[in-house]
This record gives sequence, structure tokens and C-alpha cells, in this order.
Amino acid sequence: MIRSLPRQLLLAAGILLVAACSKAPSFTPPPPEVEVVTAHAVNLPLTRDLVGRLTPTLTAQVNARVTGNVLQLAYTEGSDVKAGQVLFRIDPAPLQAALDAQRAALAQARATAANAAQTARRYADLVQRGLLARQTYDVAEATARSSAAAVQQAAANVEAARLNLSYATVTSPIAGRAGIALVTVGALVSATAGTPMTTVERIDPIYANFSEPYSEVEQLRAAQAAGQLKPAAGGTPAVQLVLPDGRVYAHPGTLDFSDMAVDPQTGAVQLRALIPNPDRSLLPGLFVTVRLHVGTLDRVFLLPQTAVLRDPKGAFVYVLNGHGIVEQRPVQLGDMRGSDWIVTGGLGNGQRVIVDGVQKVKPGAPARVAAPGAGKPAQG
Repeated sequence: MIRSLPRQLLLAAGILLVAACSKAPSFTPPPPEVEVVTAHAVNLPLTRDLVGRLTPTLTAQVNARVTGNVLQLAYTEGSDVKAGQVLFRIDPAPLQAALDAQRAALAQARATAANAAQTARRYADLVQRGLLARQTYDVAEATARSSAAAVQQAAANVEAARLNLSYATVTSPIAGRAGIALVTVGALVSATAGTPMTTVERIDPIYANFSEPYSEVEQLRAAQAAGQLKPAAGGTPAVQLVLPDGRVYAHPGTLDFSDMAVDPQTGAVQLRALIPNPDRSLLPGLFVTVRLHVGTLDRVFLLPQTAVLRDPKGAFVYVLNGHGIVEQRPVQLGDMRGSDWIVTGGLGNGQRVIVDGVQKVKPGAPARVAAPGAGKPAQG
């Protein structure tokens, strides 16, 4: 009995030690701290920034219409001209001589026609009295008719010569900005070759030509069909130009033309905008950014990139509900607006979206906001 006592004491001590360890308190980690933004629906103007190139709304090439030597350059190169304003003067002397010759030919034709008509009338009286053969009268009558036709031909030649003389004064066919002179004083220009003399371009208003990928056009149409996109004011998308130095051009324009076909090489649709240019500061050939205001997205949300995650099923966000429990919400995304995603579906107004600490949370687990008032409204 005395020898078994230490063993009993050791066994009792072990039991007490195990009991003490089983009563040690368990440790539960605190909920992770996160930052949130409050989702607020906004009506977001939808724009597209596309590369465009300016071209004149009308271009007229001024060519020589008569042959002769240039006597005068009558305009200032690069200046604005009016329709009908004199640009060049061609030596009119040969053309004036040709007109005088045609006038003389007309006078001769009229005299010949008058004699032929008088002879025909005289022969008609002789035929009635039986003093002249009918055949002779018929010949005289035919000569009179031919002479009358020759008068008309001579009159047409006079008019053609008068037109040629007027073409010696070269005028602008349209109002616009006249370019550099392509001929100099003393140069021989040709009517048959159609010698180019200058070009006049109408640049007020001016065209902005650009293209948009067909896929984006279809996205806009789908959004409008789903009722998410309100059409722009007046039904016509407004256009703004962003100049190469970053300034927004003061005068907005309108979409003027949309091609009916897709370019097979680029997959884009050609578009054209009409831009007012009252001070002629926009010049043809300039590359600009065309900002196309196509409409307004109704009731969408803007969220930072850090709030949006992806899995094989698509995009989703973590939402902190009213009980402080994390919920996973699938969302539908639109385009990027700056550094924010445009969320078009899957969120409700006023929901708290986790934007920082998303790696520490799990759906169904609690989380807490880092500090009171840390949530910032997600606005446009």
C-alpha cells in the first residue's frame, strides 16, 4: 500500500492537469476592418472620344476655261473671298478679237439671209403669174431657209465668243477661303488642259470625319433598346471637339452623316459631324478628338476599380448589409469612366460596397467599417 501511493498521486495530478487545460478560454479573431462607399444612382452623360480629321464642307477647284496669258492675280492668297469675286484676269485681247470676228460673221449672215428672203418673195410673184418655173422658186425658197439658219448659227457663235471673253475674268464659284495661286502672272493657261489656278474651300461650317467601331455602335443600340440609354436632346447626338492642346472647342456641332456600311478592313462605321467655324480658327487637315455625346445612362453607379472583382461567373462586388455581414453581389458592368467602373445592374441605391479590404472578407462572415463615417458616396 505504501509503494502504490506515489502512483496514485501521479495519476491524480495528471487528471487535474487535463481538467485545467480543458477549461482554458478559446480565442475568436475580431471581424476584419474594411472601407466602403455608399452606392447612389446617377444619370450619367455617355460620351465617346474618337480621333477625327477636319475637312471643308465644300471644295471648288478653279480651272482656266480659256487659253491665254495671266495678266493679274486679283486676290490675296489665304484670304476669304465671296462668290463671284475676281481671282485672276487673263489677257482678253485675243478673245475680244474673236468676238468681233463672230459679230462680223453674224452681220454678213443676216445680210445674206435678207437677200435670199427678198429673192424668194420676188420669185413667188413670178411663179403666180406663170413667168418662172416652179423649180427655180423652190431653189430660192430653200436658199432663204438655209440663210436664216446660218443667221442663228452665227448668233450662237457670237454668244460663245462673248462667254469666252467673260471667262478671261476668273471669279470664285463659291464663298470660302482661297488657297495659294497655282499659276503666276504671265503664265500661259489652257482651256483644253483645264489648268488648275487655285482652290476655294468653304470652312464655315467645317466637317469632322471620324469612325466608331461597329461593336460600340451595337452596344449603344442595345442599351437604348433596353431603356438604359436616354437619347440626346433633340434626338441628334451633340458633338464637341477637343483641340490638340487639350482645349474644348467653344462651338458644339451635330452628327451630320452616318455610313450605311461597315468598313471590312477596320470593322468601323464612318461618321461625320458638322461644326460651326465662325472665326475660321479650325483648318482643314487638323486632327482633333471628337467627343460624341450619344445620350444619358439612366440610374447607374460609379465604383472604384478596387471594388469590382471577377470569378468564372463574371464580375461581382462585396456588400456589407445592415447586420454587418458580407454579401457577394454579381453586377453588370458598362465602360470605364476615368478610374471608375460604370455599374449598370446588380446594385441597389444606398448599399454599402466594400472598396478596401476585399481580400480579408468572406461571404456570410461579419466585417466592420474601419472608422465611423469612412464610407464615401459613389457619385458621378
